[in-house]
Amino acid sequence: MKKGIKRRKISQTMITWLLVCVVIAFAITTVLTHSLQTRLSEQSTEELLRLNIEDVRQDIIDASDKNLLTIARNVAAYINAISAVDQAYLETLAKNYKVVEINLISPEGIIIESTFEGFDGYDMASGTQSGEFLCLLEDEREFVQSYQPISWQADISRKYAGVALDRGGFVQVGYDFEQFFKVISEKVAGTTKNRRVGEAGRIIIIDESGKIVSDRGNYKKTSLEMIGLSMDVADMPEWTVFESNVYDIPSYCMYAFSEGYHIISVLPQSEATVSRNMAVRTTIFMEAGVLAMLFVLISVLMKWIVVDNLHRVNASLSDITSGKLDTVVNVRSHVEFDALSNDINSTVDTLKRYIADAAARIDAELAFAKAIQHSALPSVFPPYPGRREFDIHAAMFTAKEVGGDFYDFYFVDEDTLAFLVADVSGKGIPAAMFMMQSKTLLKSFAESGMSVDAVFTTANEKLCEGNDAGMFVTAWMGLLNVKTGQMTFANAGHNPPLLRRADGSFEYLKTKASFVLAGMEGIRYRKNELQLNPGDTLYLYTDGVTEATNAEEKLYGDERLLTLLNGQHGGTAKDICESVKADVDAFAGEAEQFDDITMLCLTYHGEVSQ
Repeated sequence: MKKGIKRRKISQTMITWLLVCVVIAFAITTVLTHSLQTRLSEQSTEELLRLNIEDVRQDIIDASDKNLLTIARNVAAYINAISAVDQAYLETLAKNYKVVEINLISPEGIIIESTFEGFDGYDMASGTQSGEFLCLLEDEREFVQSYQPISWQADISRKYAGVALDRGGFVQVGYDFEQFFKVISEKVAGTTKNRRVGEAGRIIIIDESGKIVSDRGNYKKTSLEMIGLSMDVADMPEWTVFESNVYDIPSYCMYAFSEGYHIISVLPQSEATVSRNMAVRTTIFMEAGVLAMLFVLISVLMKWIVVDNLHRVNASLSDITSGKLDTVVNVRSHVEFDALSNDINSTVDTLKRYIADAAARIDAELAFAKAIQHSALPSVFPPYPGRREFDIHAAMFTAKEVGGDFYDFYFVDEDTLAFLVADVSGKGIPAAMFMMQSKTLLKSFAESGMSVDAVFTTANEKLCEGNDAGMFVTAWMGLLNVKTGQMTFANAGHNPPLLRRADGSFEYLKTKASFVLAGMEGIRYRKNELQLNPGDTLYLYTDGVTEATNAEEKLYGDERLLTLLNGQHGGTAKDICESVKADVDAFAGEAEQFDDITMLCLTYHGEVSQ
């Protein structure tokens, strides 16, 4: 009888390979350890030098920024207190505060007064350095600049601080190096007095002339050459590690320049390499390296024997989770994987049945929700057959089964027609729920006899209450006296409507919009007035019209809407709405509707004799 193929156990395979790998690992551990620790030591040294320089550099910057900004604030306070400022007054302030320069800049960014006559009329925007201060003409109130060459003349270096003025524009105060040095020299000198880099390292600070101004030693009588360094240090790239004998000790050094000072960080080489030498000589580290290598190799073996099959299973699961529920898992290399495949396939079959049942239930519920939402909006046109003073038509097309757009119109008294279009942030069921709440509140307050601005103000406070989801509403609402044509309206962050006079063409009704509803408590909304004459037409819409996108991801846009409307002559309100929807659909083509589309058109006829 022929024997079958004998399969090896996974453990036997792993032991055989591990024995081979352990021998190789011990042979290369020493080389790898030395190389790795050398690199880590270099990185640690570089980081230690850098961090100490950055700490000292920040101390210097903070000291100079604080002092100069205090002066700039005081100067700004003086200037804010008087109505007119001339050069003599600025020179007096400069003398009192011992600064080299004070400039007064207009709201247009032009120097209008200066202690330096050559700066009068200088445009701050014309230079990179000076242009940084233009932030004070926008939202910033204070700005401090590092010590650097000025835009007006590159061989002059100064440090500036600016403070915005109450009347507009700002004042700029400047130090030259001599003044800057006098102010912060004491701070710089004390910066490194007790500072160490590591255990035996140090920070050395020199000024632009090469004089040592701060060191743990007796720096007042010491030059760079005497401690083993030279001014050639300043010619090297900043943040570069280099070697030098500092105080006759071989050391690693790094240099950076800040606010007119060269900051040198020094660490003895013996201290930098001590951790590396200890690691190389320690057998514990070698054992850790061997264990790490064994762990990696075991992982590789597990991948070869187990993980690859798991990847095959996961690949099938990935297809299933992406929606390909007809995928069948077929990994049969071992009994365990065979059982796993069968279990997954059985689970997916059950899941498919549940999904089908849930989808049918959700479709029914969404259809019911859509019917409820649309039933809440006026849908019978013409809505008031007995009223001939106006013609009105509206339509809403949701991007999903339910949406957040809505329109509404109703009489609040015998002769006053309220009408509006609004857009709730977001889409789907949450937006639809917020839409119903907003619609109810607006109608309730309008029917109570409030003015249009009061309707928005009161509705905003109610909508802000408990608005944990952070939703908001843009809305445009008008109250029209159908007898006189007098209309008041308010805009809560909504698109501007288009108005066509009887003897003209459509134009956007550009009025300043107030803040959105439900966005912030305490907002007061503005009431606007407009006189409609017989034959005038007003078209309201949501951004689903102008932001409709085609397959090339181009927007429908305001100009296309304006052009289309101006091509409509003699049409009813319904004709206008249907023409816009047809043109938007033609523009979008096969592209999916991204946002809800809502529009309302009203043509005012005035009183018509019976």
